[in-house]
Amino acid sequence: MIRSMTAFARKDVQGDWGTLTCEIRTVNHRYLEPSFRLPEAFRELENRFREELRKQLKRGKVDVSMRLQSAEKGSQSFEISEDMAQAVNEAANHINRILDNPAHINALDILRWPGVLSVPEQDYSPAKEAAVGLFEQTVAELALVREREGERLRPLFENRLKTMGDLVADVRRRMPELLEAQEKALRDRFEKAKVELDAERVAQEMVMLAQKSDVAEELDRLDAHIGEVSDTLKSEDAIGRRLDFLMQELNREANTLSSKSIDAGVTRTAVDLKVLIEQMREQVQNLE
Repeated sequence: MIRSMTAFARKDVQGDWGTLTCEIRTVNHRYLEPSFRLPEAFRELENRFREELRKQLKRGKVDVSMRLQSAEKGSQSFEISEDMAQAVNEAANHINRILDNPAHINALDILRWPGVLSVPEQDYSPAKEAAVGLFEQTVAELALVREREGERLRPLFENRLKTMGDLVADVRRRMPELLEAQEKALRDRFEKAKVELDAERVAQEMVMLAQKSDVAEELDRLDAHIGEVSDTLKSEDAIGRRLDFLMQELNREANTLSSKSIDAGVTRTAVDLKVLIEQMREQVQNLE
């Protein structure tokens, strides 16, 4: 399964307590790195949310945002501590009797005093329960989006792997005639230099040339890596890191093929391979 690390999901839920919105954005990252922006009343849920993320995602930088819009209420209730208000009033009157120029204390002054006026603490329990379910649904949706985005890349990988396989097969097919052409060129150089052709000398030169230009191992490894990439694309596990390693190995073999090239056509093939590998590598960086 190919899963992208770039995705976005958003879900809402409503209740008597208001409207709750959850948004999750993910981008590529070497590890799983979540960050949360939650209402203060929901902070205790963060560890639970982290565990849910670990179940669904393996890699990526994850930004989670949850917003609560409380329901509109007809009237806002307040609680007034009459004992505290009476105590504040008596204290103020006592001080006024001491002062030469006492100042009148009004009701608003008393209400401002800490502990006199309070707003009943809201019960967030129903909203918290809804938040847990909403988060799980949003993460599940995000995972589906990551899968859809990743699967769209499958044709890109398959097409390039097929092209690479064809290029490797073409080089393998042409190697005998390339070596034969090199042998002919070597004999021609001897003849132009008017050097007496010594069979043993020619054989030694051809052995050295064959060793220097032998790319059979590189072609075999390219074929093996191409096959391994194809198999990895069918895996149900997270494949990004493994594919990244295989891209490095493919690029190493393509570089070696280029350095051993004895023909302009083989050099062009090596360049074409490196271009295809780089195109895949750019997409691999964004896979889980």
